[in-house]
Amino acid sequence: MAEELLEIRPHELKFIFELRKQSSCSIQLRNKTDQYVAFKVKTTSPKKYCVRPNIGIIKPNGASDFTVTMQAQQVAPPVLQCRDKFLIQGTVIPFGTSEEDVTADTFDKDSGKYVEERKLKVVLTSPVESPSLLPVNGERKQDSFFETIVPKDVSSAGVENASPPLRDPEGLDMSEDFKELRSKLSLVDSKLKEAELTISRLTEERSLQNQERDALKRDLEMLRKTGGRAIQVGFPFLYVCAVALFALAIGYLVHP
Repeated sequence: MAEELLEIRPHELKFIFELRKQSSCSIQLRNKTDQYVAFKVKTTSPKKYCVRPNIGIIKPNGASDFTVTMQAQQVAPPVLQCRDKFLIQGTVIPFGTSEEDVTADTFDKDSGKYVEERKLKVVLTSPVESPSLLPVNGERKQDSFFETIVPKDVSSAGVENASPPLRDPEGLDMSEDFKELRSKLSLVDSKLKEAELTISRLTEERSLQNQERDALKRDLEMLRKTGGRAIQVGFPFLYVCAVALFALAIGYLVHP
């Protein structure tokens, strides 16, 4: 059967590669015939990729998409070189066939049916492409394809928790920033200690002022209780003046 069953767009699976992050791409299959066509997706690295759906049926002259998700990787391949490949199988099926009826025997070439097989290569790109990180794809003479297993629930959180911490490519700059921050914190700490000493000194001075004020209050209370009379030391001034006048009078009388 020389007629081509499926048209595939694009002709390669292109993933943006970032450590510890998943990446996805979509492939469209278009049925170029007037018959129903079943398809199956296989890969050489089934544990690395998740395909949804990996089996399906395309109506005559219809189209169907499937999405391939590359699981989070902990190590980057050299110069983003990837040898993984995908195999897309397609075969004509009778009208009324359901997806549950599509099994591995549906794509068995030994039964004499025509099974179209198309290979797709994987291309990895960096988030910001640069000449040093251009993808390089090698070819192998033989590829072993395996059926993809679609998990019921793929938890990206579990992958994040199980992965080791990454080294920051700008670690040196972060180290300098950390040293500067630590120096600023040390300066702030010394200023806080100085402020604490100042507050302690002011508190002590206020305590002494309070004591002096209390002493003055006590003295005022004592003066109020004694009626405002102060204790006089020596003779009163009027008494001294009277004695002086009396002495002058006596002297004048004795010595006229």
